Amino acid sequence: MDTVAHNTIQDRPQANPVDLKALKSRQQMAWVSGDYALIGTTLQIVGENLCEALDLHAGQKVLDVAAGNGNASLAAARRWCDVTSTDYVPALLARGRERAVADRFDITFREADAEQLPFEDGAFDVVVSTFGVMFTPDQERAASELMRVCRRGGKIGLANWTPDGFIGQVFKTIGKHLPPPAGARSPALWGTRARLDELFDPRAATLAASVRSFNFRYTSAQHWLDIFRSYYGPVLKTFAALPAPAQDALANDLIALIGRFNRANDGSMVVPSEYLEIVITRN
Repeated sequence: MDTVAHNTIQDRPQANPVDLKALKSRQQMAWVSGDYALIGTTLQIVGENLCEALDLHAGQKVLDVAAGNGNASLAAARRWCDVTSTDYVPALLARGRERAVADRFDITFREADAEQLPFEDGAFDVVVSTFGVMFTPDQERAASELMRVCRRGGKIGLANWTPDGFIGQVFKTIGKHLPPPAGARSPALWGTRARLDELFDPRAATLAASVRSFNFRYTSAQHWLDIFRSYYGPVLKTFAALPAPAQDALANDLIALIGRFNRANDGSMVVPSEYLEIVITRN
């Protein structure tokens, strides 16, 4: 979820490896700022589609990792699964809990780091993450944890932004104005089949990746920018780290990027953003 710490695509770390602990701390501070839940809730359809792709069955034990405000958690609960929703930002868990109460679903909410999940090996039938685990600093460790807590024969479902899609290009645009630490891997690598194979083979019996698209719908390009600049912590932090002239330059570049993707012709914004929907069967 962090576009401050990981915003350009690098296939391999630099000679001097990044301080992952410091990077994680920066990420957490970014997500605490703003109000990601306002944006996250608009992505609900992605969680619903992922749960259908996973063919969830009632009674299955489902873990949502880096759950944010609980989109996939709620989608699994609607299918009568036994759901545990985790994130390392307590405020986001609180927003997910509010939604669960409103919908009268009994979901377990627990603070947890995606790189060190507090669960036994093979504790869950299904492990999911929508635009969440892809932002972890230590990608290998996070992938290993997903596999560890999933039982043999169980499934892992992910939704990850791709490098060439709209959000992938937002990462790239931000990276031009505020470069990431040397050695940091881009989260958009999780949106490539090659990187997924690196992270999950040979423990995956099968790995299916399908290209999907989510439409960002806002009243205008400026409306999108105002919302993300005010409520999406990483973007908020990026603008705050730049002097005024550089803030204006970043804003102009983001508006121009929206213009390249926008398919609306009535002054509003309808921007398709490509992502990969991934279903892994654990061997």
